[in-house]
Amino acid sequence: MPDQQTRSRSVAPESRSTPHRAMALLTAAAPALGAYAAVRAVGILVLWVSASVAGKDALHLLGGRWDSVWYQRIAEDGYGYTVTLPDGGVHPDLAFFPLLPALERALATVTPLTAQGAGIAVAWLAGLLAAWGIFAVGARLYGRRTGVVLAALWGAYPTAFVQSMAYTETLFTALAAWSLYAVLRDRWIAAGALCVLAGLTRPSAAALIAALALTAAAVLVREWRAGERRGLLRRNARMLLGVCLAPLGWLAYVVFVAVREGGPFAYFDVQAQWGNSIDGGRALAAFIAGLPLPAALGLCAALGLLGWLVFLCVRQRQPLPVLVYGIAVVVVSLIGSGYFGSRPRLMMPAFPLLLPPAVALARLRTAARTGTVLGALAIGSAAYGAWTLLGPGPP
Repeated sequence: MPDQQTRSRSVAPESRSTPHRAMALLTAAAPALGAYAAVRAVGILVLWVSASVAGKDALHLLGGRWDSVWYQRIAEDGYGYTVTLPDGGVHPDLAFFPLLPALERALATVTPLTAQGAGIAVAWLAGLLAAWGIFAVGARLYGRRTGVVLAALWGAYPTAFVQSMAYTETLFTALAAWSLYAVLRDRWIAAGALCVLAGLTRPSAAALIAALALTAAAVLVREWRAGERRGLLRRNARMLLGVCLAPLGWLAYVVFVAVREGGPFAYFDVQAQWGNSIDGGRALAAFIAGLPLPAALGLCAALGLLGWLVFLCVRQRQPLPVLVYGIAVVVVSLIGSGYFGSRPRLMMPAFPLLLPPAVALARLRTAARTGTVLGALAIGSAAYGAWTLLGPGPP
């Protein structure tokens, strides 16, 4: 853990005005943004070449299939579209949260971009904002070099190709990373406001809400046990306000669906129609049991690696909000009954899991060695992304 001087060099000085702090943060983050952009550029280039060889349109692969089509339809026509499956099942568009389509509609309104182009643009811009926020968290905790490596590692995540698609992963990760950074700087109202927006983006905002709530509870308990009981609530008023703000975005959309559908649990019914419900991991266990033995062993090994990363995060003694958020995203992704193939991308916002390898890579003797490892990871991620996007199934 870096000392206080190292931490203070990783962020903008508190005494500066907000514009100066933002500019200082951006200047400090420039290497991280450059590294992230380079990694994602490799992914886009490999996809573009692969799509050209296969006679397919790379932009259509990024913005014209699967969930991105649902978001664009909401952006253009609002909610109200439903698909009836051959087996009689129903998929309503109310399963998709409103912030991304609202941004797509706004951008398409003020620019010549179509909803599809606006969706890709929002995702790419949000990717840079996410990389910036991830860098800010990593730099504050373990130094700037770790922050740069962390942003690059996130860009080379196995399913990082989704970061270039018109999906919500980059937007949600940007909001979550900056919310956690605000908590680390004791800016609780800002953290709560960002969590509101995250709650309008993805249901997995529950992980961020839990991180803020548990951190605040730990602060109150610690101060109570330390005998600092006089004025406890007044002293922590901003923290409590931020925590109260945090779930409002998610709750607002749940209430919207309830009012629209005429039932208090309508949102959960909608998710169930899509096959998304909390089953405690039974669907995951059944999926593994149904695989051929080599595939099942490979998947168990991957889950073991995931568990090892969680253990390393705990041993690293990450700050409570960062640790809770990362673990909660993983848990939420694994205990649902939804389509198994989407789980790796659902875990992608859990960037704190990459902090242990980021610290290890940042400690390599030379920048060239670090760059070589990151370059190899970027190529592997790009190849996997192209292979997946050129296939028939959704990510």
